[in-house]
Amino acid sequence: MRRGSIVQLIVIGVLAGAVASAVALIPNWLPSSASREAGRIDFVFWFVTGICIFVFSIVAAVSVYSVWKFRVKPDDDSDGPPIHGHTGLEIAWTAVPALLVTAIAIVSAIVLAKDDAAGANPLRVNVYAQQFFWSFSYPGYGDKKSDVLRLPVNRSVVLEGHSKDVIHSFWVPEFRQKQDLVPGLTPTLHITPNKVGTYPLICTELCGLGHALMRSRVVVMEPAAFDKWASRKGA
Repeated sequence: MRRGSIVQLIVIGVLAGAVASAVALIPNWLPSSASREAGRIDFVFWFVTGICIFVFSIVAAVSVYSVWKFRVKPDDDSDGPPIHGHTGLEIAWTAVPALLVTAIAIVSAIVLAKDDAAGANPLRVNVYAQQFFWSFSYPGYGDKKSDVLRLPVNRSVVLEGHSKDVIHSFWVPEFRQKQDLVPGLTPTLHITPNKVGTYPLICTELCGLGHALMRSRVVVMEPAAFDKWASRKGA
């Protein structure tokens, strides 16, 4: 390939990458982060996005260049010259994606392991899901019950999920993590809230006619305020 063609491919690739990067970075695609785990998950998201933009730039450059340089006249119905495979190119387009996928797998495994590691003295909360309602209990506070999930900021929390009927799914966008609640199983989800505030809790598994209304709130509080609430009788 001539040097001029390589330069043209690079220019097209850079332009395609710039456009894709603008689409990825300018809109505010993600909700605000409100947990330590969310920061790690966001890193994986942008790591994978960067790889996707890199691959897209190469594919777009080759596609645009091919259409531009090798197009035929409208009345040309002849077959193109036969071509043979290129061993080096085939090795490259097999090895590079394999390395990229391996990198994604390693980064994801590290992040998942860190996110699953509960800190010292975690707060344990039972999460109950049923059509079409959420409820919570706190074993460490006399099994205190609540219709709203209240959590202390900057404390490790382990949520134990229970479904009373069908499959539901626990999801707080600001925490980034999602956990399916399956009847007969007790899955756990580790979260460390790091920002005081009120966040929506949404069921993300179609669970019946009232699925869209199966919502609640997560209130992240200062530790002293949480202890005061948890020690008070009633909800």
